[in-house]
Amino acid sequence: FYDFRHSDPLAYRILKLDENMLASRRWFYYVPASGEPVKIVQSIEQFKLDSLPGKKIVFRGWQELHARLREVLGAGAKESKRRVAMQYSPMNDIPYISRVDAGTIELVRSFGVEPVTSAELVQRFEAVFSPAQYQMHVEASDKMHRIIQEAFAEIARRIRADEPTTEWDIAQFMLRRYSEEGMQQEPMIVAVNANSANPHYMPTKEKNSPVRRGDFVLIDAATKLTKPEAVATDQTWTGYVGESVPEEYSRIFNIVRDARDSAVDFVRKNIRAGKSIRGAEVDDVSRGVITRAGFGEQFTHRTGHSIGEETHGNGVNIDDFETRDSRRIIPGVCFSIEPGIYLEGKFGVRSEINVYVSEKDIEVTGQPIQTEIIAILKTP
Repeated sequence: FYDFRHSDPLAYRILKLDENMLASRRWFYYVPASGEPVKIVQSIEQFKLDSLPGKKIVFRGWQELHARLREVLGAGAKESKRRVAMQYSPMNDIPYISRVDAGTIELVRSFGVEPVTSAELVQRFEAVFSPAQYQMHVEASDKMHRIIQEAFAEIARRIRADEPTTEWDIAQFMLRRYSEEGMQQEPMIVAVNANSANPHYMPTKEKNSPVRRGDFVLIDAATKLTKPEAVATDQTWTGYVGESVPEEYSRIFNIVRDARDSAVDFVRKNIRAGKSIRGAEVDDVSRGVITRAGFGEQFTHRTGHSIGEETHGNGVNIDDFETRDSRRIIPGVCFSIEPGIYLEGKFGVRSEINVYVSEKDIEVTGQPIQTEIIAILKTP
């Protein structure tokens, strides 16, 4: 591990260090495959890593730092096998992991040691749910599912009552429900018509669109329980403000749904068979469905992201588009599957679900998942 002025928040979390501690000087923490860890700290801040096990080496100037690093990294290592895992991603394939600056990588290499990516190691510490976190995710997912359905029902109520409403109004309705259900306040997407073609559009109090009869509505909401170590849920649903859904919307939704389900089926089949798969492979499956349907250029983002204590976590992403995520999908991780098709100036469809991976199977949380666009004004 290496840090300078909180340049690596992953290190603080994995090592359970105080994220608010003064960190004006460089420090290194070396954990060998076997043997005692080593703390390398500057004399002014030499007590910084005292909460961690291992031998402490204090340096003053840069020459002394280089000498100590050379000794620690070279001790007991064969010349042909001197490697050290760092928060580094070759070719910046996984930006979430790229926390170490190029100069520090050069410094380590100058000692005859080759830095390799810590991506798989970080995932095991940062992205694997504990049993309690799994339960909190399931609870949050069930509550989120219910609140989204309530939001569509609230749109219907307001439209039938001729009560003017906006994207912002519906977002505020959902945030109030979050509070009532013990869930954290998070920004959300409520987007009508052409706004839904912008994947990360968010209404504000000052800038939003009305929700009217005949509008297409996309709701993308993420939150977590207001409990320590709670993990997120992230879901996207679409609806149409009418008694039935026009074919132009249903046709696009069906393609997106098939891409979503193909990705889930691919993961389920391989996990059940005990086969190792990587995030990029799942993206390829989902993207292939949309590309074959003629809308590859309109699928403008990755298929999914890691879910952890942050909505966008530090585990494997379902991505071979924005980045090339070669990390393996391992037991205990959770991620979204959310393909989309965005028709600029018209509308965009995205369907987002969450997948939790157990030892021999997967679970799609927040059931039931969406299988068709909701006709918001349809009589039950």
